[in-house]
Amino acid sequence: MHVITGRFKGVALTTPLSVTRPTTDRTKEAMFSRLESWGLLDDARVLDLFGGTGALGVEALSRGARELVVVEANAQAARLIAQTLTTLKRHSGWEDGMDAHVVRAKAERYAAKAKVDAPFDLVLIDPPYAFPTADCARLLDDLVERGLVADDGAIVLERSKRTKAPAAPAGWVEDDVRDYGETTVYTYRSAAYERLVAEQTAD
Repeated sequence: MHVITGRFKGVALTTPLSVTRPTTDRTKEAMFSRLESWGLLDDARVLDLFGGTGALGVEALSRGARELVVVEANAQAARLIAQTLTTLKRHSGWEDGMDAHVVRAKAERYAAKAKVDAPFDLVLIDPPYAFPTADCARLLDDLVERGLVADDGAIVLERSKRTKAPAAPAGWVEDDVRDYGETTVYTYRSAAYERLVAEQTAD
């Protein structure tokens, strides 16, 4: 696995195959092309939950994000993510003002307990396919209720297309749904932000 494009294009990502299910390059390219077109990556503060290899968060960082927090519960995977981030910080593409680190914790605990200095502009969630829909909905609710996502930000969730879609958090809407093979990618935005965009478009 490697970074697809951007300032860290080609950087290798070590994959602990026994504990992760990496997002395919096809899905990753489609997802991030869409996020770029929406202007969600430029100087963004990004949270990557269920980090795995860290591929999603690192791709966001490569394509313009400035800050990245990767949350991963597995010790081996978290260690490999930390090694990848160290490699990035030594890369010629790394710029002053950028920041990235890994937190070893369960994603759901982080969402329920973490205290952050500022909300994230983009939250990327790629749980195991077996992660229950009810737990997924609770995770989304915690992110919004605790102010971990900016009002004009977005939550992007990957799930098996064989699983039921979790309900959007209160005050948020399911803005976009795309299928890529066995994977469905959901994007959630705040209803207030959607109304503002609609009003500006009407003007």
